[in-house]
Amino acid sequence: MKPFPEHPFTATGLSDAFLESQEAVFASENFFPEPETSLPASDEPVGDDLFRRLLRGYWGHADFRGIQLDIIRDIAAGRDTLGLMPTGGGKSIAFQIPALALPGLCLVITPLIALMKDQVEHLRNRGIKAAAIYSGLSHDDVLRNLDNCVLGGYKFLYVSPERLGSPIFRTKLSRMQVSFITVDEAHCISQWGYDFRPAYLQIAEIRKLLPQAPVLALTATATKRVVEDIQCRLAFAEPNVHRMSFARPNLRYVVRHTEDKQGELLHILRSVKGSAIVYTRSRQGTKDVARMLKDEGMSALYYHAGLTNLDKDVRQQAWQSGETRIMVATNAFGMGIDKPDVRLVVHLDPPDSVEAYFQEAGRAGRDGLTAYAVLLFCRHDRASMLRRVPETFPEKDFVRRIYDELAYFFQLAVGDGFRVTYEFRLEKFCTTYRHFPTPVSSALSLLEQAGYIVYREEDDATSRVMFLLERDELYRLYRTGPETDKVLQCLLRRYAGLFSDYVFIDEKEMAQLTELSESRVYEVLKALNHQRILHYIPRKRVAHISYPTRRVEGSELVIPKAVYEERKSQYEARIRAMLDYACGEDVCRSRYLLDYFDDTAATDCGRCDVCLSQRETSVSPAALVQQFLQVLSDGRLHHPSELRSDGCSAEVRRAAMEMLMREEGIVARNGRISYEKS
Repeated sequence: MKPFPEHPFTATGLSDAFLESQEAVFASENFFPEPETSLPASDEPVGDDLFRRLLRGYWGHADFRGIQLDIIRDIAAGRDTLGLMPTGGGKSIAFQIPALALPGLCLVITPLIALMKDQVEHLRNRGIKAAAIYSGLSHDDVLRNLDNCVLGGYKFLYVSPERLGSPIFRTKLSRMQVSFITVDEAHCISQWGYDFRPAYLQIAEIRKLLPQAPVLALTATATKRVVEDIQCRLAFAEPNVHRMSFARPNLRYVVRHTEDKQGELLHILRSVKGSAIVYTRSRQGTKDVARMLKDEGMSALYYHAGLTNLDKDVRQQAWQSGETRIMVATNAFGMGIDKPDVRLVVHLDPPDSVEAYFQEAGRAGRDGLTAYAVLLFCRHDRASMLRRVPETFPEKDFVRRIYDELAYFFQLAVGDGFRVTYEFRLEKFCTTYRHFPTPVSSALSLLEQAGYIVYREEDDATSRVMFLLERDELYRLYRTGPETDKVLQCLLRRYAGLFSDYVFIDEKEMAQLTELSESRVYEVLKALNHQRILHYIPRKRVAHISYPTRRVEGSELVIPKAVYEERKSQYEARIRAMLDYACGEDVCRSRYLLDYFDDTAATDCGRCDVCLSQRETSVSPAALVQQFLQVLSDGRLHHPSELRSDGCSAEVRRAAMEMLMREEGIVARNGRISYEKS
């Protein structure tokens, strides 16, 4: 097994008390500490001096880096702007500083709940008022946040792109003073991007409600074609792109060809110390690998999209704080996670695209110190990747069949279904109609792209409670126990209307108010439900399918060329590019990635496995002998370790030493070597 270089690293753990205090801070709507600086006065000129004052006062940085200031100047001047910045390039500063400098609210559109929570917490801890709207919030919390934004109570509002279609949201938005719109992960708006999301197309409609607000689009991965498409779909007034080099000099890219991926993974994790992410494609794979690592004595957790929001938060916090070293995850983990000291990212399975790989690998080494991005590749991976094309783009007749079977599943007649939403359980559907889940999911995605359905995967339905007893009967209860008393009193004091209808509740908030754990609140509510004191419907993760148009016969479906043929061709090209990266052995890994993103300044990194291999093979044993003779030419005895052979393989060094010992004038004494010229 090849040796893997070590890098010293010590993880610093945070106490449970500290983590609990941070959760309490985030939960508090009114907690805004006094900032070390102040927002600009109405007559303070907007310019570089103000931008730097805000940067120093709120973030403690002396000056901007890269293209941050160029982006800030343009968006503050009202110009539509696209910023291409690699992971760790400081995207958040690029929109947070101008938002503070300008009057009004910055609307931030991002698909990442983890990023919303993380950035809102960071802003609040700096004394900046920010809010986020995401699945899992109660209806009252959503309305309260929106009303506070209308009243000018916040400087930042984070929302998901799916929220943009809500009539309530649009009504409230039209009454807000919005300084500009920030679109994070902007590549998602392009069908030529690797992660196209139809909900992003609504941003152009939102711009019509806010005609004076410029848009700032940010992404870490975009080819030339995607760059052009982003500006077109966001209705830029004129092209305006700022590009930062995607080069990551501290990040060492490695591809290891191995038939024993688990063994190689263990070897690498033992060689490279510090925080790590291990990516695998399947949810079950995350569990299996995490269990294997634990069996080997390593600290590991798993993470995938099927976990509850509470589970995700707990696991993410444990990893970010250093309590857990390794996170084994699907691609659901990592985007927007601000952890600078990740020393290692390992992919057990190759992603579908160079864009996805570059972004996931880029989560290593954001602190500028040496880090490693490793792809493990075996002989079966090539065939597996090529099979993804027909799985992602099943035949059109299959897509039409799925459309019809959905109607049978929901008992939906032709002509019905307009703006109707149904709960959808993929597993039950596949069992009923005898399909595998992967092609069905792909067919649903294509139907959504074509405009026939809207498919929302695993939304969080908020918990609900309604009392089954009358108020007087409830007060006559006795011997319920102290924990049950706390929960009942919390319900009665915090929520209204419990005796007449179902009311949305938040177990996390109740846990903080009752000083019980969230799991204990859940158990008490379940017990009360069993005793028929109340009816408790716990939150659940369930997918939904909506029909934006009336149902038609499957045979009448029109799946446009842009949705199917063109996107399939693009997907095949991305698969081939990823295979070229994994299988190539003659082009520097970093150069290959940068060339893919049209970075014309790309040069060989000298540190990836390809560069190191080429350096090893470029020095012959005979040339190495001449280097050794130069060292020995002083006539003194030298230990063999003094004969440096940096970058050469063990085989080349061994052959050179054998040739050296046959040279005339070489003398060996007590394990040391000298060279006596004749």
